[in-house]
Amino acid sequence: MSRRPAAAAEPTPVLITETEALAALCARLRTEAFVTVDTEFMRERTYWPELCLVQLAGEHEVAEVDALAPGLDLAPLGELLADPAVVKVFHAARQDVEIFLLKFGAVPTPLFDTQIAAMVAGYGDQVSYDGLCRSLAGVQIDKAHRFSDWSARPLSAAQLAYAAADVTHLRRIYTALDAKLRREGRLNWVAEEMGALADPATYRQDPETAWERLRPRTTNRRFLGVLQAVAAWREREAQRINIPRQRLVKDETLLEIAATTPEAAADLARARGISEGFAKGRSGAGLLAAVKAGKDMPDDSLPEAPKDRAGPPASPALVALLKVLLAAKSEEHNVAPKLLATSDDLDRLAAGDGDDVAALHGWRRDVFGEAALALKGGRLALGVDGKRVKLIPAG
Repeated sequence: MSRRPAAAAEPTPVLITETEALAALCARLRTEAFVTVDTEFMRERTYWPELCLVQLAGEHEVAEVDALAPGLDLAPLGELLADPAVVKVFHAARQDVEIFLLKFGAVPTPLFDTQIAAMVAGYGDQVSYDGLCRSLAGVQIDKAHRFSDWSARPLSAAQLAYAAADVTHLRRIYTALDAKLRREGRLNWVAEEMGALADPATYRQDPETAWERLRPRTTNRRFLGVLQAVAAWREREAQRINIPRQRLVKDETLLEIAATTPEAAADLARARGISEGFAKGRSGAGLLAAVKAGKDMPDDSLPEAPKDRAGPPASPALVALLKVLLAAKSEEHNVAPKLLATSDDLDRLAAGDGDDVAALHGWRRDVFGEAALALKGGRLALGVDGKRVKLIPAG
Protein backbone atom coordinates (compact mmCIF):
# COMPACT_ATOMS: atom_id res chain seq x y z
CA MET A 1 0.00 0.00 0.00
CA SER A 2 1.44 3.37 -1.02
CA ARG A 3 1.75 6.10 1.55
CA ARG A 4 1.40 9.83 1.14
CA PRO A 5 4.83 11.46 1.56
CA ALA A 6 5.26 13.28 4.85
CA ALA A 7 4.96 17.03 4.69
CA ALA A 8 8.26 18.88 4.80
CA ALA A 9 9.12 20.22 8.22
CA GLU A 10 8.41 23.93 8.63
CA PRO A 11 11.49 26.12 9.10
CA THR A 12 12.16 27.30 12.63
CA PRO A 13 11.08 30.93 13.06
CA VAL A 14 13.90 33.40 13.68
CA LEU A 15 13.44 36.43 15.94
CA ILE A 16 14.93 39.60 14.41
CA THR A 17 16.03 42.32 16.81
CA GLU A 18 18.88 44.03 14.94
CA THR A 19 18.86 46.23 11.84
CA GLU A 20 21.62 44.31 10.06
CA ALA A 21 19.75 41.01 10.42
CA LEU A 22 16.52 42.65 9.23
CA ALA A 23 18.25 44.11 6.16
CA ALA A 24 19.68 40.69 5.27
CA LEU A 25 16.30 39.01 5.75
CA CYS A 26 14.50 41.56 3.59
CA ALA A 27 17.15 41.28 0.87
CA ARG A 28 16.52 37.53 0.70
CA LEU A 29 12.74 37.93 0.76
CA ARG A 30 12.90 40.40 -2.13
CA THR A 31 13.97 37.50 -4.35
CA GLU A 32 10.69 35.67 -3.59
CA ALA A 33 7.54 35.74 -5.74
CA PHE A 34 5.44 36.41 -2.64
CA VAL A 35 5.84 36.97 1.09
CA THR A 36 3.17 36.33 3.71
CA VAL A 37 2.80 39.11 6.29
CA ASP A 38 1.02 39.62 9.59
CA THR A 39 1.38 41.93 12.57
CA GLU A 40 0.74 41.93 16.28
CA PHE A 41 -0.11 45.31 17.73
CA MET A 42 -1.75 47.01 20.69
CA ARG A 43 -4.51 49.60 20.42
CA GLU A 44 -6.63 49.25 23.54
CA ARG A 45 -4.98 52.18 25.32
CA THR A 46 -3.93 54.36 22.36
CA TYR A 47 -5.45 56.16 19.37
CA TRP A 48 -2.64 55.10 17.07
CA PRO A 49 -1.85 51.38 16.80
CA GLU A 50 1.43 50.41 18.48
CA LEU A 51 3.27 47.97 16.23
CA CYS A 52 4.86 45.25 18.36
CA LEU A 53 5.76 42.36 16.06
CA VAL A 54 5.89 41.73 12.30
CA GLN A 55 5.76 38.17 11.01
CA LEU A 56 7.18 37.36 7.57
CA ALA A 57 7.43 34.11 5.65
CA GLY A 58 9.03 33.29 2.34
CA GLU A 59 9.30 29.89 0.73
CA HIS A 60 12.13 28.67 2.95
CA GLU A 61 12.18 30.85 6.04
CA VAL A 62 9.95 32.37 8.70
CA ALA A 63 10.99 35.41 10.71
CA GLU A 64 9.47 37.57 13.42
CA VAL A 65 10.62 41.16 13.65
CA ASP A 66 10.54 42.66 17.13
CA ALA A 67 9.36 46.17 16.23
CA LEU A 68 10.00 47.32 19.82
CA ALA A 69 13.65 46.16 19.91
CA PRO A 70 15.89 49.07 20.99
CA GLY A 71 17.73 50.67 18.07
CA LEU A 72 15.99 48.59 15.39
CA ASP A 73 15.52 50.51 12.11
CA LEU A 74 12.50 49.19 10.19
CA ALA A 75 13.50 50.90 6.92
CA PRO A 76 14.50 47.60 5.20
CA LEU A 77 11.01 46.28 5.94
CA GLY A 78 9.50 49.36 4.29
CA GLU A 79 11.62 48.72 1.19
CA LEU A 80 10.41 45.11 1.03
CA LEU A 81 6.76 46.15 1.38
CA ALA A 82 7.21 48.70 -1.43
CA ASP A 83 8.91 46.26 -3.83
CA PRO A 84 6.50 45.82 -6.79
CA ALA A 85 8.10 42.49 -7.74
CA VAL A 86 7.00 40.73 -4.52
CA VAL A 87 3.33 40.08 -3.74
CA LYS A 88 2.51 40.84 -0.11
CA VAL A 89 -0.03 38.31 1.16
CA PHE A 90 -2.21 39.15 4.18
CA HIS A 91 -5.38 37.76 5.72
CA ALA A 92 -7.97 40.44 6.61
CA ALA A 93 -5.37 43.05 5.74
CA ARG A 94 -7.02 46.34 6.59
CA GLN A 95 -5.56 46.94 10.07
CA ASP A 96 -2.13 45.67 9.05
CA VAL A 97 -2.10 47.92 5.98
CA GLU A 98 -3.15 50.93 8.06
CA ILE A 99 -0.21 50.30 10.41
CA PHE A 100 2.29 50.14 7.55
CA LEU A 101 0.80 53.24 5.91
CA LEU A 102 1.29 55.15 9.17
CA LYS A 103 4.79 53.73 9.63
CA PHE A 104 6.14 54.09 6.08
CA GLY A 105 3.81 56.56 4.40
CA ALA A 106 2.71 54.09 1.73
CA VAL A 107 0.46 51.08 1.31
CA PRO A 108 2.31 47.78 0.71
CA THR A 109 2.19 46.89 -2.97
CA PRO A 110 1.10 44.70 -4.61
CA LEU A 111 -1.45 43.35 -2.12
CA PHE A 112 -3.31 40.06 -1.90
CA ASP A 113 -5.89 39.53 0.86
CA THR A 114 -6.78 35.87 1.36
CA GLN A 115 -10.03 36.73 3.15
CA ILE A 116 -11.30 38.63 0.12
CA ALA A 117 -9.93 35.98 -2.24
CA ALA A 118 -11.69 33.26 -0.25
CA MET A 119 -15.00 35.13 -0.61
CA VAL A 120 -14.47 35.27 -4.37
CA ALA A 121 -13.58 31.57 -4.35
CA GLY A 122 -16.78 30.56 -2.55
CA TYR A 123 -15.61 30.03 1.04
CA GLY A 124 -18.32 32.22 2.54
CA ASP A 125 -18.58 35.74 3.96
CA GLN A 126 -15.50 36.98 5.85
CA VAL A 127 -14.08 33.52 6.42
CA SER A 128 -11.63 33.38 9.34
CA TYR A 129 -7.97 32.52 9.07
CA ASP A 130 -8.36 29.42 11.22
CA GLY A 131 -11.28 28.38 8.99
CA LEU A 132 -9.06 28.57 5.92
CA CYS A 133 -6.29 26.76 7.79
CA ARG A 134 -8.68 23.85 8.32
CA SER A 135 -10.05 23.93 4.78
CA LEU A 136 -6.93 24.57 2.72
CA ALA A 137 -3.92 23.79 4.93
CA GLY A 138 -5.31 20.88 6.94
CA VAL A 139 -4.21 22.31 10.28
CA GLN A 140 -5.95 23.51 13.44
CA ILE A 141 -4.81 26.86 14.82
CA ASP A 142 -4.38 27.33 18.57
CA LYS A 143 -5.83 30.78 19.32
CA ALA A 144 -4.91 30.76 23.02
CA HIS A 145 -2.66 33.82 22.65
CA ARG A 146 -5.05 35.95 20.59
CA PHE A 147 -5.39 38.46 23.44
CA SER A 148 -1.76 38.54 24.54
CA ASP A 149 -0.07 41.75 25.59
CA TRP A 150 2.29 41.99 22.62
CA SER A 151 4.02 45.05 24.04
CA ALA A 152 5.39 43.15 27.06
CA ARG A 153 8.95 41.87 26.81
CA PRO A 154 10.32 39.28 26.65
CA LEU A 155 7.86 37.46 24.37
CA SER A 156 7.36 33.84 25.38
CA ALA A 157 8.12 30.88 23.15
CA ALA A 158 4.39 30.13 23.04
CA GLN A 159 3.60 33.65 21.87
CA LEU A 160 6.23 33.48 19.14
CA ALA A 161 4.97 30.09 17.98
CA TYR A 162 1.41 31.41 17.85
CA ALA A 163 2.47 34.51 15.89
CA ALA A 164 4.56 32.49 13.43
CA ALA A 165 1.59 30.27 12.59
CA ASP A 166 -0.23 33.31 11.21
CA VAL A 167 2.20 33.47 8.27
CA THR A 168 3.43 29.88 8.04
CA HIS A 169 0.10 28.36 6.97
CA LEU A 170 -0.82 31.46 5.01
CA ARG A 171 1.64 30.36 2.31
CA ARG A 172 -0.34 27.21 1.59
CA ILE A 173 -3.63 29.08 1.74
CA TYR A 174 -2.38 31.65 -0.75
CA THR A 175 -1.05 29.11 -3.24
CA ALA A 176 -4.27 27.08 -3.04
CA LEU A 177 -6.47 30.13 -3.57
CA ASP A 178 -4.26 31.49 -6.33
CA ALA A 179 -4.39 28.17 -8.20
CA LYS A 180 -8.18 27.90 -7.82
CA LEU A 181 -8.79 31.49 -8.93
CA ARG A 182 -6.50 31.04 -11.95
CA ARG A 183 -8.37 27.90 -13.01
CA GLU A 184 -11.69 29.71 -12.70
CA GLY A 185 -10.50 32.92 -14.34
CA ARG A 186 -11.27 35.04 -11.29
CA LEU A 187 -7.95 36.65 -10.46
CA ASN A 188 -9.20 39.85 -12.11
CA TRP A 189 -12.16 39.81 -9.69
CA VAL A 190 -9.76 39.78 -6.75
CA ALA A 191 -7.67 42.53 -8.38
CA GLU A 192 -10.77 44.77 -8.49
CA GLU A 193 -11.39 44.13 -4.81
CA MET A 194 -7.80 45.05 -3.95
CA GLY A 195 -8.34 48.54 -5.38
CA ALA A 196 -10.02 49.97 -2.26
CA LEU A 197 -7.60 48.16 0.04
CA ALA A 198 -4.63 49.66 -1.79
CA ASP A 199 -6.03 53.22 -1.78
CA PRO A 200 -4.48 55.36 1.00
CA ALA A 201 -7.74 57.33 1.18
CA THR A 202 -9.41 54.23 2.65
CA TYR A 203 -7.43 54.72 5.86
CA ARG A 204 -7.61 58.49 6.27
CA GLN A 205 -9.58 59.77 9.25
CA ASP A 206 -11.05 63.17 8.38
CA PRO A 207 -11.92 64.94 11.66
CA GLU A 208 -14.49 67.11 9.86
CA THR A 209 -16.59 64.07 8.95
CA ALA A 210 -16.23 62.30 12.32
CA TRP A 211 -19.70 63.51 13.40
CA GLU A 212 -21.35 61.37 10.71
CA ARG A 213 -20.37 58.18 12.56
CA LEU A 214 -22.56 59.27 15.48
CA ARG A 215 -25.72 59.09 13.30
CA PRO A 216 -27.61 61.92 14.99
CA ARG A 217 -31.39 61.61 14.74
CA THR A 218 -32.18 65.22 13.97
CA THR A 219 -32.31 67.63 11.06
CA ASN A 220 -31.49 70.67 13.25
CA ARG A 221 -28.52 72.12 11.37
CA ARG A 222 -27.27 74.22 14.31
CA PHE A 223 -27.14 71.10 16.47
CA LEU A 224 -25.30 69.33 13.64
CA GLY A 225 -22.85 72.23 13.37
CA VAL A 226 -21.97 72.01 17.06
CA LEU A 227 -21.74 68.23 16.82
CA GLN A 228 -19.41 68.51 13.82
CA ALA A 229 -17.17 70.91 15.73
CA VAL A 230 -16.97 68.89 18.95
CA ALA A 231 -16.51 65.57 17.11
CA ALA A 232 -13.67 67.09 15.06
CA TRP A 233 -12.11 68.42 18.27
CA ARG A 234 -12.33 64.98 19.88
CA GLU A 235 -10.64 63.34 16.89
CA ARG A 236 -7.73 65.79 16.90
CA GLU A 237 -7.37 65.76 20.68
CA ALA A 238 -7.40 61.96 20.82
CA GLN A 239 -4.69 61.93 18.16
CA ARG A 240 -2.67 64.56 20.02
CA ILE A 241 -2.60 62.75 23.35
CA ASN A 242 -2.81 59.30 21.71
CA ILE A 243 -5.76 57.77 23.54
CA PRO A 244 -8.88 56.10 22.09
CA ARG A 245 -11.56 58.62 21.19
CA GLN A 246 -14.15 56.87 23.36
CA ARG A 247 -11.82 57.03 26.35
CA LEU A 248 -11.44 60.77 25.85
CA VAL A 249 -15.17 61.54 25.51
CA LYS A 250 -17.88 58.97 24.82
CA ASP A 251 -20.23 59.28 21.86
CA GLU A 252 -23.31 59.80 24.00
CA THR A 253 -21.54 62.58 25.90
CA LEU A 254 -20.70 64.40 22.66
CA LEU A 255 -24.34 64.22 21.61
CA GLU A 256 -25.40 65.63 24.98
CA ILE A 257 -22.87 68.46 24.74
CA ALA A 258 -24.03 69.32 21.21
CA ALA A 259 -27.60 69.55 22.54
CA THR A 260 -26.86 71.56 25.71
CA THR A 261 -24.01 73.76 24.31
CA PRO A 262 -22.26 74.50 27.64
CA GLU A 263 -20.47 77.86 27.82
CA ALA A 264 -18.38 77.45 30.99
CA ALA A 265 -16.41 74.71 32.72
CA ALA A 266 -19.06 74.36 35.40
CA ASP A 267 -21.71 73.73 32.73
CA LEU A 268 -19.47 71.26 30.93
CA ALA A 269 -18.82 69.30 34.14
CA ARG A 270 -22.55 68.53 34.37
CA ALA A 271 -22.40 66.37 31.22
CA ARG A 272 -22.28 62.62 31.75
CA GLY A 273 -18.73 61.31 31.88
CA ILE A 274 -17.08 64.74 32.19
CA SER A 275 -15.18 65.27 35.43
CA GLU A 276 -14.59 68.65 37.02
CA GLY A 277 -10.85 68.25 36.48
CA PHE A 278 -11.36 67.54 32.78
CA ALA A 279 -13.74 70.47 32.39
CA LYS A 280 -11.27 72.91 34.00
CA GLY A 281 -8.21 71.56 32.17
CA ARG A 282 -6.73 72.00 28.69
CA SER A 283 -9.01 69.43 27.10
CA GLY A 284 -12.09 71.02 28.65
CA ALA A 285 -11.06 74.44 27.35
CA GLY A 286 -10.60 72.98 23.87
CA LEU A 287 -13.99 71.30 23.98
CA LEU A 288 -15.72 74.51 25.08
CA ALA A 289 -13.97 76.39 22.26
CA ALA A 290 -15.29 73.79 19.81
CA VAL A 291 -18.83 74.26 21.16
CA LYS A 292 -18.52 78.02 20.62
CA ALA A 293 -17.15 77.51 17.10
CA GLY A 294 -20.15 75.36 16.27
CA LYS A 295 -22.57 77.91 17.69
CA ASP A 296 -20.87 80.74 15.75
CA MET A 297 -20.72 78.85 12.45
CA PRO A 298 -22.40 80.82 9.62
CA ASP A 299 -25.74 79.40 8.54
CA ASP A 300 -24.52 78.62 5.04
CA SER A 301 -21.63 76.54 6.45
CA LEU A 302 -23.72 74.33 8.68
CA PRO A 303 -23.78 70.64 7.77
CA GLU A 304 -26.98 69.04 6.57
CA ALA A 305 -28.49 65.83 7.81
CA PRO A 306 -28.04 62.90 5.42
CA LYS A 307 -30.84 63.11 2.89
CA ASP A 308 -33.43 60.39 2.72
CA ARG A 309 -33.55 58.57 -0.56
CA ALA A 310 -35.76 60.27 -3.09
CA GLY A 311 -38.89 58.59 -4.31
CA PRO A 312 -41.09 55.91 -2.82
CA PRO A 313 -39.60 53.21 -0.58
CA ALA A 314 -38.56 49.91 -2.09
CA SER A 315 -41.19 47.22 -2.45
CA PRO A 316 -40.54 44.55 0.20
CA ALA A 317 -41.70 41.92 -2.30
CA LEU A 318 -39.19 43.09 -4.92
CA VAL A 319 -36.41 43.16 -2.32
CA ALA A 320 -37.34 39.58 -1.39
CA LEU A 321 -37.15 38.52 -5.06
CA LEU A 322 -33.72 40.17 -5.42
CA LYS A 323 -32.54 38.29 -2.32
CA VAL A 324 -33.63 35.00 -3.92
CA LEU A 325 -31.85 35.95 -7.14
CA LEU A 326 -28.73 36.88 -5.15
CA ALA A 327 -28.73 33.52 -3.38
CA ALA A 328 -29.20 31.71 -6.70
CA LYS A 329 -26.38 33.61 -8.40
CA SER A 330 -24.13 33.10 -5.40
CA GLU A 331 -24.80 29.37 -5.53
CA GLU A 332 -24.35 29.22 -9.31
CA HIS A 333 -21.00 31.01 -9.28
CA ASN A 334 -19.83 29.77 -5.87
CA VAL A 335 -19.09 33.23 -4.52
CA ALA A 336 -20.03 34.81 -1.16
CA PRO A 337 -23.40 36.62 -1.41
CA LYS A 338 -22.19 39.63 0.59
CA LEU A 339 -19.41 40.17 -1.93
CA LEU A 340 -21.95 40.40 -4.76
CA ALA A 341 -24.41 42.74 -3.03
CA THR A 342 -25.24 43.96 0.46
CA SER A 343 -28.74 44.35 1.89
CA ASP A 344 -28.47 48.10 1.31
CA ASP A 345 -27.52 47.44 -2.34
CA LEU A 346 -30.66 45.35 -2.80
CA ASP A 347 -32.85 48.03 -1.20
CA ARG A 348 -31.39 50.67 -3.51
CA LEU A 349 -31.74 48.49 -6.58
CA ALA A 350 -35.37 47.79 -5.72
CA ALA A 351 -36.07 51.50 -5.15
CA GLY A 352 -34.48 52.48 -8.44
CA ASP A 353 -31.59 54.34 -6.79
CA GLY A 354 -28.85 52.00 -7.85
CA ASP A 355 -26.67 53.68 -10.47
CA ASP A 356 -23.67 53.85 -8.12
CA VAL A 357 -24.29 50.46 -6.48
CA ALA A 358 -21.23 48.23 -6.79
CA ALA A 359 -23.38 45.33 -8.04
CA LEU A 360 -23.93 47.22 -11.30
CA HIS A 361 -20.23 47.62 -12.03
CA GLY A 362 -17.30 45.41 -12.98
CA TRP A 363 -17.43 41.68 -12.52
CA ARG A 364 -20.42 41.96 -10.17
CA ARG A 365 -22.59 43.30 -13.00
CA ASP A 366 -21.71 40.26 -15.11
CA VAL A 367 -22.46 37.81 -12.30
CA PHE A 368 -25.49 39.45 -10.66
CA GLY A 369 -26.25 43.01 -11.76
CA GLU A 370 -27.51 42.30 -15.28
CA ALA A 371 -29.84 39.59 -13.98
CA ALA A 372 -31.10 41.93 -11.24
CA LEU A 373 -31.97 44.59 -13.81
CA ALA A 374 -33.65 41.98 -16.01
CA LEU A 375 -35.72 40.78 -13.02
CA LYS A 376 -36.77 44.35 -12.25
CA GLY A 377 -37.60 44.98 -15.90
CA GLY A 378 -39.79 41.92 -16.24
CA ARG A 379 -37.35 40.20 -18.60
CA LEU A 380 -36.49 37.47 -16.11
CA ALA A 381 -38.61 35.24 -13.89
CA LEU A 382 -37.74 32.89 -11.06
CA GLY A 383 -38.89 29.31 -10.84
CA VAL A 384 -37.93 26.04 -9.23
CA ASP A 385 -36.19 23.12 -10.90
CA GLY A 386 -36.10 20.26 -8.41
CA LYS A 387 -34.25 21.67 -5.40
CA ARG A 388 -32.70 24.67 -7.15
CA VAL A 389 -33.93 28.08 -8.17
CA LYS A 390 -34.26 28.40 -11.93
CA LEU A 391 -33.92 31.62 -13.94
CA ILE A 392 -36.48 31.81 -16.74
CA PRO A 393 -36.20 34.39 -19.55
CA ALA A 394 -39.50 36.27 -19.85
CA GLY A 395 -41.15 38.33 -22.56
